[in-house]
This record gives sequence, structure tokens and C-alpha cells, in this order.
Amino acid sequence: MPMPTASSRKIVVLSGGTAANSLVDVFNDLIERNNCTLSYIIPISDNGGSSSELIRVFGGPGIGDIRSRLVRLIPPSNAGVLNLFNHRLPSLPQAASAEFLTLLDLTSRLYLPIPSPQALLIRSILSHLHLEILKRTRSPSSTFNFQSASIGNLFLTGARLFSGSFESAIYLFAIIGGVDESRTAVLPAIVSNFTHHISAGLEDGTVITGQNAISHPSAPTALPESPTAVVHSTTADEPHAPSYPPDVSNYQSIEDATLPGSLPTLRPSFLTASKSHEPPLPSPIHRIWYINPYGQEMHPSPNPNAVSAIRGSDAVIYSIGSLYTSLAPILILNGVGEAVEPGPRFKVLILNGSLDRETGGYSAADFVKAVVECLEGSSSRLRGNRSGPSNAEMGALWERGATDVAPVVRKYITHLIHIDHPTAPAVSREVLASWGVECMRCYGRKGEDGKMRYDEKGLGQALGVILGRRDGKEKGERSRRNTITD
Repeated sequence: MPMPTASSRKIVVLSGGTAANSLVDVFNDLIERNNCTLSYIIPISDNGGSSSELIRVFGGPGIGDIRSRLVRLIPPSNAGVLNLFNHRLPSLPQAASAEFLTLLDLTSRLYLPIPSPQALLIRSILSHLHLEILKRTRSPSSTFNFQSASIGNLFLTGARLFSGSFESAIYLFAIIGGVDESRTAVLPAIVSNFTHHISAGLEDGTVITGQNAISHPSAPTALPESPTAVVHSTTADEPHAPSYPPDVSNYQSIEDATLPGSLPTLRPSFLTASKSHEPPLPSPIHRIWYINPYGQEMHPSPNPNAVSAIRGSDAVIYSIGSLYTSLAPILILNGVGEAVEPGPRFKVLILNGSLDRETGGYSAADFVKAVVECLEGSSSRLRGNRSGPSNAEMGALWERGATDVAPVVRKYITHLIHIDHPTAPAVSREVLASWGVECMRCYGRKGEDGKMRYDEKGLGQALGVILGRRDGKEKGERSRRNTITD
């Protein structure tokens, strides 16, 4: 396979973790067939799962989605490292702690297929993490909970604490895993050693704080008693002043990485977040924003390398996943809209195959509106309007004729790929065409959970048709009728 050159095509994929991981093979094939490079830009606002315990004790970015993408990119030839970084410790805290110690004394069987130089380096980073844990231990209250911890997350955190650099930690993970960074890069949307949380404002005035509560609500892990729900509402006089369940105050008595006075609902760990049973939101999501530890809205700057990747790309792909907790935290960052607008020629939205808690009742047009509004807000703030376009301004835009709407939409989305199925978002090709968005329909297949999934071959061909349209045709277009319908 030829190596990419300076003139090779460049693709950027904006995505979260779990859902988009299912499309990594599609994107890898796209790299192979088109001799191009690909950059994944991934948010760091996740505060659920084992990442939440690392955030509680050490602070720092939410690393779960970064780790899952890096693990997904490890080649099969490096299966030993892949299995180690993908491994989770037992769900019982004492058993989990005991297994972690076997990683420190090199008695863990997970090391057996890993070459000694790599195993010793991994052990060194985990040993450094262990030292940092011991330094922060204040028994019996302030102790680290190894329950269900991801070894990959532990390694990334240890490497970040050792080097003082999140990017260096990602680089070391990729090198040990054998990820070819000359062809595929994993870029955090924000480069920081601090935690970045998000809030969602609903149309009924409710504010939900923290990505975990927005997308996969669960009770915080007991410390020592299990707190209750973390969804809270606001009043008209205090639009950003949530109320808190009293049991969360248990976390106020311990010393951890959370700054004094921080929102109580941002302190607990959420080690048992469920993605299978998601109650619907009480009202549709109106807006997403970043908050500081005290709940005040903030506008962080994006990773400069991520912005450069978008500006220099031939195509940007908005991948499947949670619209408001995977895509929006990238899109709302200052200047991302300014990078998308003039940079890539192709701007492709891959529509989810099914609706979730965040998008109940949404059509394809609603997805397009959400993406456009996030990017318009990003561009507006960069131009000096710190609050972005008002709700009335954006609402008025969609009420205008297609002549006014199309130029705004086309700045950010040129193509939409979708599955035609009753469980998928409804697609009005006429409306989207009037906005300047070209639609391409793919066949899908039903997963074990009953949700629709893209046929990988069909999705790959659809992307090839779009990205290869320099002369109106794409290589191998004769066979696309088997998996693509127009």
C-alpha cells in the first residue's frame, strides 16, 4: 500500500466513542482505497464510567472516548497490548484492587503475549499512577475505587500525570499499541489537564449538568450511601441555578481533585452508568454549553491541531453517535465553525440509524438544524458575539424561504447519508434538497439490540461516491447499486 504524500487527501471525522467505533473499519478502508490520511477529533467531556473515578481523584479530561478509539485502532498484530488496554478490572472493588496489583508485580497473565520492553514500560506507567493514588489516599473516606476500571484509562492517566501532557500520553499509548499515526491521528477536541463539563438546557427551562446525566443517567456510586437522581430544574429567575439532591452532599466530606465550592453533582463517580435503559428527557434539548466547576457558562478554545486538521481537510464527516453529547461538544468550541465553513469541500453528516434519549422524535432536518446552530454559534463567538446568535435569530432563519436557509446550511453540511427504516430519523429529501443538502440512502441491518446499523460495505461505497466525485464518478461505482440506493 503506498504511503500518503503531501498531496494526499485529508479526511477529518468528528465523533464520540462507542457508536462511531463501529465504523472504524469503514474509515480504515476509506484510507486504503483513497491513499489518504484521517484525523479523529473526539470530545473530552465524558464524566461517566471508570473515567468518572479518575476525574474525581485526579481531575483532568474525560478520557474514555479517546481511549476507546485508540484501542479500536490497535492492529490485530499487536493483540496482546490491545487485550490489555481493553481489559476491565472486576466489578467488586477488592477483587479489582487485587488484580491491579498483579499488573504492578508483573504476575498478570495479560502480560504474557506482550514483548518484555513494552510490558515493562506499561508497568512503569501504572506504577507511577499507583504512587499518585497512594499520595492522595486519606483512609477511610478518600480512597481510589478500582471497580470496573479500564486498564487503558489507567495507563492514559498515569502517562498524563508522568509527562504533564495529555497529548504526550496519547502519543505514548499509540506508539505502544502500534497505531500508525502517519495515517490516522486521534486528536482531543480540547487539550487540557483540567476537566471540562457540559450542561444541557431543555426547552421547558430544565438544566441537566454533566454528560453522564444528559445521555445515560444513573445514580452516583455509593460513598458510602447511594445518592439519587442528578437531573435538576431551574426557575425563570435563576436559569442556571440547579437544585441538588441532599445525598450528594456525602461527597463534600472527602478530599479529592474537585475544587472547593464546585457543583455537588459534578463530584461523584458514576461507575454503573447504563446505556441500555434510558428514560426519555422531559423536554427536547434546546442548547449545550460548557461550564466551569461552579456551573458558570464558559467558552473554551479548541485544540489548535484539531482546527488546523479541519481547515486543511478535503472532507469533514460528522459521524454517528450522540448528537448533543458527542458532536455538539466539538462543534460549539470557539472557531470550529470558522474552520469548517471555508475549509473542507465535502461536509458529510452520517445520520444515526435510530433515535435515542437526546433526539426522541427528531427528523433528519432536526439533526441538520442542530449541527448548523452549534457551528453558527461557534463562528459568531469568534467574531466577538460571546453569546452567539440568539434563539429568536436562529428560529427566524428556519422560518425563511430556502433561498435564505440554503447558504447557511451549505456552509456546514453538503451531504447526508441515511438509512431508510421506521426506527431511523425520517428524511424529507425535498426539504433537505431545498437547503442544498444532497441525500444518499444506504441499506442497513438490524443489530442484536433491534436498532438499525449501517451496512459497512454500503456506507463505505457511499462515502467513496461522495469523496470521489471530482469527475462525477467514483472508482468501482458500477457495483454500488448492491448496497446503496438513491
